[in-house]
Amino acid sequence: MKRLLRTLVASAFACLLLPLGAGQQATAADATATAQADPIGMTSGFYTDPHSQPAAWAAANPGDGRAAAIRDNIASRPMARWFGSWSGDIGAAVGSYVGAADAADKLPVLIAYNIPGRDACGGHSGGGAGTPSAYHAWISAFASAIGARPALVVIEPDSLGDFSCLTQAQIDERNTMLRDALAQFSAQAPNTWTYLDAGNPAWIGADTMAQHLDGAGARQAHGFTLNISNYYATGENSAYGNAVNGSLSASYGYTKPYVIDTSRNGNGSNGAWCNPGGRRTGAVSQTGGGAEMLLWLKTPGESDGDCGVGAGSVAGQFLPEVAYKMIHGY
Repeated sequence: MKRLLRTLVASAFACLLLPLGAGQQATAADATATAQADPIGMTSGFYTDPHSQPAAWAAANPGDGRAAAIRDNIASRPMARWFGSWSGDIGAAVGSYVGAADAADKLPVLIAYNIPGRDACGGHSGGGAGTPSAYHAWISAFASAIGARPALVVIEPDSLGDFSCLTQAQIDERNTMLRDALAQFSAQAPNTWTYLDAGNPAWIGADTMAQHLDGAGARQAHGFTLNISNYYATGENSAYGNAVNGSLSASYGYTKPYVIDTSRNGNGSNGAWCNPGGRRTGAVSQTGGGAEMLLWLKTPGESDGDCGVGAGSVAGQFLPEVAYKMIHGY
């Protein structure tokens, strides 16, 4: 009953969740979709994963002088869980995670990262499903495992920023897969907000990114994400997100809410994207310079690959020394 009451109230005032800059020009269809699906209103805050890599490391190393800081400043914070080929049975993995969040009346944030040709330009996180048909089966099982439970899902970081490393045929194929992914969540996970990824302010121009978003079916998504696994300051991302929305409005007649990944942007960017030193964790909130939300989508301390202060590591590996220094900004 508690969830039902929250949902009814939130649906009546769903527009209040959207910042003025992001939602003023939403279409009637967008407003209807928002009212029908409000995962924030259905839950009592964001889910903190007790089995995240920082939490597991801190629990396994209680005598390490860095453990308390990592536990209190990173592991205890809500963050996204990434899912890919390493997740094994995707239906079971997603179902277990969303089920745990649902039992706690919390909202989980999940990232689907398994599209064929993943990280085509960066290369450190290459891989993904072998074929479009394999990806369809994987993403369909992902959506089905969430079902009617509330969730936020980011669909394939980097996928719209990698076009310069793809042929036109590959771009067309990727857009088809992304549109299909959105359709799967719409059909099977009615209380999930989906987001396509729009890169970061230094990667693709706003007009071009708006074109990429629309081609991938952004009209059917709840919104888009910015700065995933990157370091650009919140203000820079807000300016970029607002510019993307300006282009979406001018060229396609709609705008979308956007979320900024602030997990590592406390000191801004020094221009490097692969494990630069001197970075810091950033703030989280449900508003921020036109953004719908500021969330931790990348886990602080997880490596970007064999580079920078993460030399010798692989993408996704948890590096306690990097995490510890991010807490303090050095």
